[in-house]
Parts: sequence; C-alpha cells; structure tokens
Amino acid sequence: MTNTPAGFNLVDHSDQQAVLQLSGDWVQGCAAADMGKLAAALEGRSSGELVVDGTALGRWDSTLMAFLLQCHAYCRQEQLAFSARALPEGATKLLALATAVDTHQPPRETPAPLTTHLNPLRWLALARDRVGESLAFIGELSLALARLVTGRSNTRFVDFRHFCYQAGPDAFAIISLTSVLVGMILAYLGAVQLQQFGAGLFVANLVTIGMLREMGVLMTAVVMAGRTGAAYAAQLGTMQTNEEIDAITTMGISPMEFLVLPRILALIVTMPLLTLYADLLGIIGGGLVAGGMGITPLQYISQSELSIKISHLSVGLIKSVVFAILIAVAGCRAGINSGRSSAAVGQAATEAVVTAIVYLIIADAAINIIFQQIKF
Repeated sequence: MTNTPAGFNLVDHSDQQAVLQLSGDWVQGCAAADMGKLAAALEGRSSGELVVDGTALGRWDSTLMAFLLQCHAYCRQEQLAFSARALPEGATKLLALATAVDTHQPPRETPAPLTTHLNPLRWLALARDRVGESLAFIGELSLALARLVTGRSNTRFVDFRHFCYQAGPDAFAIISLTSVLVGMILAYLGAVQLQQFGAGLFVANLVTIGMLREMGVLMTAVVMAGRTGAAYAAQLGTMQTNEEIDAITTMGISPMEFLVLPRILALIVTMPLLTLYADLLGIIGGGLVAGGMGITPLQYISQSELSIKISHLSVGLIKSVVFAILIAVAGCRAGINSGRSSAAVGQAATEAVVTAIVYLIIADAAINIIFQQIKF
C-alpha cells in the first residue's frame, strides 16, 4: 500500500482562530511533518486559538499523537487555546487522556536564608527523619535476612557471586597500593623513635601489630567505602531514577531481598579476605623500609612471627566484618532512598561515602575501647 506523505496547512478563519488542516498518512515510515515549520508559521500571529482539523487525515499511528502533543505543548507555552475536530475516535480519546493532567513542573528551589540553616529545631527535625529512615531500613533488612535463613528469599546466588567479584578481585589493585604504602609509613614513623633507643629491630613488631589490629582493616574499609559503598549508592540510585525498583516492587519482589541483600552479604564475605591481604602487603611494605635500616630479611621475619598472635588477628577480622556491614548499609540505604534525578544520584553517592566514613571512625573507636577494657 502506497502511503501519502503527512502534511498540514495553516488556514486563518478569523482574527481569533487559526485552523491547522492535517492531510496524508501519519504513520511510521512516512516523512513526518516538521513542528518547527508550524511554530514559525504561528509566530507573530494574533490568533487566540489553534484548531486541529483531521477531515483529510488518512491512516495514523503514534506519529500523529506525537505531533498533536507537540502542538498542545506549544500552545500552552505560547498561551494559545488548543482544540481538535474531525479526528478519528481513537485519536480523540488518546489526546484527551494524554492532556487530561498538566505536565508536572518542579518548583524552583530558592536558597534558604542562613538563619534557617542555623536553626537547631531544623537540625533536630532532620536528625529525627534520618533516624526514622535508618530504623525502617534496618527493619526491612532484618526481615529479608530472616527470609533468607528460612529459605523463602528472592536473593539470587548469581548476584551474590557477581558482587563478590566486584568487591573482591576488582579491588586488589587499589588495596595493594594503599597497604604497601601504609606499611612503609608505619615503619618510617616507628624507626624515627625506636632508633633513638637502639631498638630499630622492633620496627617489625610495630608494623605487624599496627597492621593486624588497626591500619590494615581501617585503610581497607576507607578504600571500600569510597569505592564499593559509593558504587552501591550510584547503582541503586540510578535504578530508582529509572523506576526499576518500582517495577521490581510491582512484580511482588522485595527490593531488599533482590538488590540490597546480595550486596551486603558479598561485602561481608570479601572484607575479611581483603583485610588479610592488606595485612600481608603492609608487613611486606614495612620490610622494605626495615631493609634500608640495616635489618636483614631474616631478622624482620623472625620479629614479625613473634608479633603475630591470634588476638591481634581476631581484632582485625572482627573489625572487618563490622566495617563491611556499616559500609554496605550506608551505601544501599543512600541508594534506595535516593531521589529521581541525576543530581540526586550524585548526592546519594556522596552521602554514602561520608556516612560510611563517619560510621567507621565511630565504630573503630568503640571497638578499640571495648577490647582495651577486656584486655583483648
């Protein structure tokens, strides 16, 4: 069947009305009419209304509806009345449905005065909202974990495996660099003081204990907060923007089980392994500095072996599990509660990193105080 090219003709019937006569077949594959030509033809006219006439209209599909919606939007922008006549019944109903509700116009944000930002009541209100949001997230996460334990969860093993690879092997490069450098820094700092007492050999003890109990796990957690925590927030925030999370919920699948739980479990599994890897490389980095101080590799290894105890190793591993939970929760919560714009996704990623680092510092101090009290 030969298609007649789509076209239109603008006719003036009076000073207050302009008639747009449509003709031809408005279907996919035909040369579509140019909205720019219509806007140029209407520019400067005194007509108060645009009437679309479909008397000479042939076949039509979504191409026609797209053009009519463009005309409607143009008329609203130029404050012209818009109406249609002699359109096919289906097109009339679709047009009425599409224009029944005005397009949402987001309100313009005006910067709040300085006194508003400094208002303690506003801080309390924000803190209350954050606490309620966090408690709701933790409650849903607890229910998801309970369903996983009972075998009724929608969590997929293939997702868990993917996030384990993302959080583990993909992070080896940055973890290797930071761990070696941190070990070297610890050795340099310790050497300055220990050499004053002729105890330079004990640099190995300082580096080993420092990496096992504190620096290895803390630096790994900070790197993972900036790398994996921000990635979780950006991924979930983008899904929120694209309404993918709404679609998952509509299908009766819990986003907490399907999206959040695999990420949290993957980070809990990989963080202890990355911590052990960081501890090893940090000790090696300290050995490089010790070699420059005249300590032989055999002496350094011997002193390091004397410092490696189950208690020191356990402290680092316990911290790694706690830190993994905090990083994953901060990233996933920021992503799930993200707004639906590109700016909101960026804010969610920033919030995830800042919140995770604050959590890490507070948790690290609390764990150190507890272990100090119990002499562990």
